[in-house]
Amino acid sequence: METYNGHRSYNAWNVSLWINNDENLYNYSLDLIKQYGINLAVKKFLQKFDKTPDGAKYNRLSVLEAFKDLNS
Repeated sequence: METYNGHRSYNAWNVSLWINNDENLYNYSLDLIKQYGINLAVKKFLQKFDKTPDGAKYNRLSVLEAFKDLNS
């Protein structure tokens, strides 16, 4: 399977880039993970956000992968 900058796809890379580099999204994501655990945090995140600021779609798998990186 071909990857994009070490991620499963362009979309997964883009989502991870935003969550890990936007201070507000990063802190919000960490708070969700601490409060709800990863799986419920992903659900809560997706209820609030649908696209990155540059238009990439937040989806369950891409957010889950980004959150796993934050939680490690």
